[in-house]
Amino acid sequence: MPSIRADDGIRLEYTEHGDPAGRPVVLLAGFKAAATSWMFQVPALERAGYRVLAVDLRGHGTSEHPASGVDMARRGRDVRDVMDRLDLQGVVLVGGSMGANTIWSYLSQEGPGRVAAVVSVDQTPQMLNSPDWPHGFYGYTEQNRDTYFAERIPETGYGTPLARRGLRLVRLLRAMKGAARELTPGELALLHDHATADWRPVIAATEVPVLFVAGADSEFWPSSHAAAAAALAARGESAVIARDGHAANIEQPRAFNAGLLGFLQRLD
Repeated sequence: MPSIRADDGIRLEYTEHGDPAGRPVVLLAGFKAAATSWMFQVPALERAGYRVLAVDLRGHGTSEHPASGVDMARRGRDVRDVMDRLDLQGVVLVGGSMGANTIWSYLSQEGPGRVAAVVSVDQTPQMLNSPDWPHGFYGYTEQNRDTYFAERIPETGYGTPLARRGLRLVRLLRAMKGAARELTPGELALLHDHATADWRPVIAATEVPVLFVAGADSEFWPSSHAAAAAALAARGESAVIARDGHAANIEQPRAFNAGLLGFLQRLD
């Protein structure tokens, strides 16, 4: 499996598929998920002629797992190191969950020079609910800001129960196979940093096209976050996938892939 070294020596691994001369599409998985969680997207993108890179940032999949010191800023720098080491240009960055907000971290530090477009998959840019942003994580408010994610990702009671998801659950179990459920102190610190961030100003300053995708039945936040985030961006658009949960690209891959490929084709 190919790899690069981040600027602090940590090994970051990735897989590469498709046409080496095609537009690069970089896939960034969510919290605890490996690059293999894009298993339903890679073949479709490959068939469409793209150069597809599924990246394991530090703490994910087969890359190195440092015990501590990982925050959203570091994740953004990992994306920078991948882009720089591979000299990628005209890139479409696709991020699921925390992977999406990692893209905003990257853009806040590095700017859009290498980036042609962004796709955010079921991730609100501000997880904390506030009077001007009612699209955050269910139940997460200023009153429990520093305790809500102290031990785990809370159950919200929203979304379709796992036992009733049928093939959606089968796909989810396949894509997330091997992911550890326990959270280390370092992972909890990262989760808190992720939860307390507000990436709306970065979105407002982003001039490349951005597609915000939401699962209609997300367990974590209302699907209204997609349209609200798109309204912040200069060239934003949004889509909500019916009968789809937080892992929107996994549970309903056919609908997700159709929307993703349509967005990519409008760029070319």
